Amino acid sequence: MAESEEEDVLVQRVVKDINNAFKRNPNIDEIGLILCPEARYNRSPIVLVENKLGVESWCVKFLLPYVHNKLLLYRQRKQWLDREALVDITCTLLLLNSDFTTAWNVRKELLQCGALNPERDLYLGKLALTKFPKSPETWIHRRWVLQQVLQECSPPSSDRKEQRDSGLRDAAERTRLSERLHRVLHDEMKVCADAASRYPSNYNAWSHRIWVLQNMAQGNLKVLHDELSSMREWVSMHVSDHSGFHYRQFLLKALVRELSQSMHHHHAPWPSLGSSSPRSPSPDPQPGHPHHQANGEATAAAPCPSPATPEDQSLVPAMPQLFHQEMELCTDLIQSFPGHETLWCHRRHVFYLWHHWRRDHDHHDGQGCGSESPQLNHTDAGLSSYPHTASPRGVGIDRVESRNGQAQEGQNAMEVDGVGVPDPRNTKRLKRGPPDPCPPALPSEHSFIARVLEGCRSPEQGCFALAYRKWLDSVIGQ
Repeated sequence: MAESEEEDVLVQRVVKDINNAFKRNPNIDEIGLILCPEARYNRSPIVLVENKLGVESWCVKFLLPYVHNKLLLYRQRKQWLDREALVDITCTLLLLNSDFTTAWNVRKELLQCGALNPERDLYLGKLALTKFPKSPETWIHRRWVLQQVLQECSPPSSDRKEQRDSGLRDAAERTRLSERLHRVLHDEMKVCADAASRYPSNYNAWSHRIWVLQNMAQGNLKVLHDELSSMREWVSMHVSDHSGFHYRQFLLKALVRELSQSMHHHHAPWPSLGSSSPRSPSPDPQPGHPHHQANGEATAAAPCPSPATPEDQSLVPAMPQLFHQEMELCTDLIQSFPGHETLWCHRRHVFYLWHHWRRDHDHHDGQGCGSESPQLNHTDAGLSSYPHTASPRGVGIDRVESRNGQAQEGQNAMEVDGVGVPDPRNTKRLKRGPPDPCPPALPSEHSFIARVLEGCRSPEQGCFALAYRKWLDSVIGQ
C-alpha cells in the first residue's frame, strides 16, 4: 500500500513536471524517449533541452498506466476531475500513446465547452506526430479541430445575410479571420511535411494534406501552384515515396481542373499549344452567376468575377507548359535514379492526364471556333490587331517593317479605307521569344523509351521501360 502511494506521488510529480516544461518553454517542437532502464539520479525524469522535450524511459511503466486509469475512471463517472486536470492528464497520455481515442474525445468535449483553445490542441497533436508520425487517431482528430476553426471563421449561411445587411462584421474582423485561416493552413502544411519526412510513404500524412487543401484552399490557384513548386525538391529527394508522388498527382489534377474552370468561367477558348498568349476572352458572365468550386458545387456567396486581367489570361497558356515541366522532371529523375518504379508510375499518370486534357481540348476546339488559321505568338499578336495587313497592291508585312523607308508605296497602300498604320520607322521591332515547349506525344515517349533501353544497365530499369511502352501501346495508342 505504501509502495503504491509512493508511485502515485511520483507519477503526479512527473505529470506536473511535464506541464511545467510547457509553461517554461511554449515553443517545444519535438518529444521523445530517453533510453534509461532505471533511475540513476534523484531528479525529474523530464528533460528539457532548448526546444526538445525528453522523457526517461524508466518512468513510462508507472506513468502510462496511472494516467490511463485516471481517464477511464473519469469516463465511467467513478472519479471527478476538473477541466484543468483533464487537460493535463490527456496531454501526458497522448504524448505517450497518441492512438488512445478516448483521450482525444475528452479533448473534443473540452474544446466544445471552451476550456481548450483549438490552436493549442493542434499544437499537442503536432508534438504527438513527432513521435508517432503515422498515428491515424491524431490525424482524424486534427481534421475535426480544423473543421471547428473553419466554422469559427465562417458563420453559418443563415447568418451571413443579416451580417451583410447590418454591417456587424467590419473589415478589421474579416482581416483577422483571414489571417488566422492563413496561419493555420501554413502550420498544417509544415506539420504534414515534417511527418512525411519522419516516416517514408506516410499515407496518413499525405491524405491529410490533400484534405486540408480541399477544405481550406479550395479553388486557390496560388496555393496549388506554390505547393506544386515546393514539392519539386521534395520528390527529387524521395524518389521511392509513392504517397508523396500521389500527392503531386493530386496537385496536377486540381490545377488542371481549376485552370479549365477558370477558362470556361471567362468564356475563353482553349489555348493553342503553339500560342504563348490567349485570344481575347468573351464578355464576362452576368452578375450573380454562381461560382463553381473544384467539387462541382456552386457557392452563391462567391463574388462576381471581375474582367479578365493579364494575370488571369496568363493562366491559359500555362497548361501545356505545366505538363511539359512535369514530364521534364520525370525524365531527369528517371535518368538520375534508374530502377525506381515510383518514377515510371508517375510518368504514366502525368501522360494519361495530359492525354485526356488534350482530347478534351480538341473536342472543345471542334465545337468552338475553328483552328484552321495559323496561330500567332505574342510577337504576331500586336501586328494582327491592325486590319488590312495585306493591301490590294500586294504589300505585305515585311515591306511595312522595312527600316530604310523604301516601302513608302506600301505605307500608302496600308491606309486604304482611312485606316492608318503607325510609321514603322518610329516603332520598335518586336523580337520573337524562345519557342514554345514541345508538348508530350506518343513519338517523343517512344523515343525516350528507346534511349533508356539503349543505355540501360539496370535490369529493373529495362523492365519498367518495357512495361511503360506496353502501356502506351495498349491504353494510349488505341
